[in-house]
Amino acid sequence: MPAVTDALARLAAAADAGAVPEAADLEAVLASDDAELMDVVAAAARFRFRHFGNRVKLNYLVNLKSGLCPEDCNYCSQRLGSKAEVLKYTWLSPEEAASQAAAGVAGGASRVCLVASGRGPTDMDVERVGKTIAAVKNASPGVEVCACLGLLGEGQAGRLAELGADAYNHNLNTSEDAYAEICSTHTFADRVDTVNAARGAGMSPCSGLIAGMGESDADLVAVALGLRGLGADSIPVNFLLPFDGTPLEGTWELHPRRCLRILAMVRLANPAAEVRLAAGREVHLRQLQGLALQIVNSIFLGDYLTSEGQAAKDDLALIADAGMVPSGLAEAPGAVREAVRVRRRGAGTDRAPNA
Repeated sequence: MPAVTDALARLAAAADAGAVPEAADLEAVLASDDAELMDVVAAAARFRFRHFGNRVKLNYLVNLKSGLCPEDCNYCSQRLGSKAEVLKYTWLSPEEAASQAAAGVAGGASRVCLVASGRGPTDMDVERVGKTIAAVKNASPGVEVCACLGLLGEGQAGRLAELGADAYNHNLNTSEDAYAEICSTHTFADRVDTVNAARGAGMSPCSGLIAGMGESDADLVAVALGLRGLGADSIPVNFLLPFDGTPLEGTWELHPRRCLRILAMVRLANPAAEVRLAAGREVHLRQLQGLALQIVNSIFLGDYLTSEGQAAKDDLALIADAGMVPSGLAEAPGAVREAVRVRRRGAGTDRAPNA
């Protein structure tokens, strides 16, 4: 394994030259120790600020249809046989979806992600989503819409583009070598085909990964480089939320410093891509979310598909404290000022100390 200092120098040179980085150097980032963590973050931050300045893109999820998916992805709370107590409902009306989306746009979101559970849409579903895209754009002029409907069939990518979808999300999730360990009802190649179809139809390809499922460093590097090879414009990095009632319940492999290394590796593998801090950030990064903004340039605002995120106002405060500005707002939100609270507990009182 190369020394991380040398690896970072080679990764920076590759990024400057627009060259594909060496997998061994990216693995060295993941294997770095805590004394080297700030060097890793700084190396990734260089390219985050070069390409995106101090802007943070806010994305807002609207779950159009939740639960009861026939696929068996081990990480998913909506999977076949899931006992996770998530919301289950059929399609939202276009008007309801547009109302939900408008709340996110008002908070600064510049992209709305319309997601529906299932293996993939029927042609009728595509037309239904087209009406929803129109309603969202009518209610929130100028907003980007990304659709995420599963595996796409013949002609469906082109039709979604015609109906106004700006982007299509379909995550690779893990490496090709590890894929069979997390899903048996479709293949890694199926996912690649859908990302390629989206790009071929003129939609921006959005595809990312999930970390913390038992994968190796080599698997993480392979999927990061695979996303580069696919030309993914935006790369959501999810950290496993091990829902009770799924095969991966009780799987807690991540800690905040590991998450930062993963984000840095993805950024160094894809220097100019939108790297999005996605599901699991509050649970796994905790107090280091602000530091992660030095690496990523995009986050989800508010809640996720089946799990709750931190309050949207806290997301905006996080961005403001980092000295950054949401892309959908003209200026940064005002700094949060909490009143100084006089101590009324501990020494000199009859109340227990804060310890």
